[in-house]
Amino acid sequence: MLTIKEYNALFTQHLEQRITPKDPSGLYAPIHYILTLKAKRLRPVLTLMTADVFGAPVTRALNAALAVELFHNFTLIHDDIMDRALLRRGQPTVHEKWDLNTGILSGDVMLVMAMQCLEHYPPDTFAALSGLFHKTAVKVCEGQQYDMDFEIRQRVTIPEYLEMISCKTAVLVAAAMKMGAITAFAPQDQAEAIYRFGLNLGIAFQLKDDYLDTFGNAGTFGKRIGGDITANKKTFLYVKALETLDEKDAEQLQWLYSEPAKSEAQKIDDVKNLFLKSGADVQTLAEIERYTDHAFAFLEQLTVDAAAKTALRDFAADLMNRIF
Repeated sequence: MLTIKEYNALFTQHLEQRITPKDPSGLYAPIHYILTLKAKRLRPVLTLMTADVFGAPVTRALNAALAVELFHNFTLIHDDIMDRALLRRGQPTVHEKWDLNTGILSGDVMLVMAMQCLEHYPPDTFAALSGLFHKTAVKVCEGQQYDMDFEIRQRVTIPEYLEMISCKTAVLVAAAMKMGAITAFAPQDQAEAIYRFGLNLGIAFQLKDDYLDTFGNAGTFGKRIGGDITANKKTFLYVKALETLDEKDAEQLQWLYSEPAKSEAQKIDDVKNLFLKSGADVQTLAEIERYTDHAFAFLEQLTVDAAAKTALRDFAADLMNRIF
């Protein structure tokens, strides 16, 4: 098997060959821009790695990997518009660098380009890939809607929150891996097992992201700590804290999330203290462990060789520890 750097280099070369500036530049320049911003390319790497795990030539999965990356970046462009975000990966967002209409249209064409990537496969493979792609695209949109709905709701349940992050984040990780398995002609039960591995890993990853945003180290996390709190994001920590705090403290937490903060630093400290008081921090870590264990249980269902399983397990560990 290749190393993560080798998968990434192979994919980047393919992307650069397939995605080149062309006319009308107002449509394609923003696409080239966002795709060339520095990124980890987690999802296409997983597609290539999974094909490799099942013994297929990695090159066979390149167009599926490109479809995944195009779709992911399409969602980023549109998410940034909905969030009114100014920066993406430390650089101006597409709608800020150009304008709102350009962001919408460039995102739209990226979605179509992603689907076109799958046309390079034989009919049976194309049918399987496109079916999975379309189901995943719908789920991701559902996840985004749930996330927007939660912004205007005071109460969100744990099952609702887990469904949201499953749709918005985890299903694309799972689909990226299953698409690699499909290009490798893996048996259906094996493709489903790798999907479930990716789904549970994706949920664990997002929960870890929630935790680190509040209790992590800014130097290793790569983002400023407390961003979810200042943005009033209803994360697992918040939802779990509301479930377990007494009425007075729960009302205080809701007030902190509904009133403009006089001091962001003070708001972060106050919310963190309520999270700690409720035990939400410990419960979040337990939930992360539970989903990670689920992921590894599905990994054990794979009939690939031990070295391939070890590579996937090591990758998952690195991902959870933010080494990737």
